Amino acid sequence: MSIERMVRGFAGTFILVSLLLAHYESPNWLWLTAFVGANLLQSSLTRWCLLERILRRVLKNRPTEGSCKTA
Repeated sequence: MSIERMVRGFAGTFILVSLLLAHYESPNWLWLTAFVGANLLQSSLTRWCLLERILRRVLKNRPTEGSCKTA
């Protein structure tokens, strides 16, 4: 899975979870939805995403998608 797809998955998950929490717990959870949306907008304008940077560091030694490594 590419890092871009992971970022989209994280964002979608956070949005859905915050909407569920806002519905069942408190409308204040909508601030989390707004925060994720603002970060997505900022990322689209500046091409910089903190989560992408973190994932690149964490997954640095992970083989790339589709690569074949033989022992």
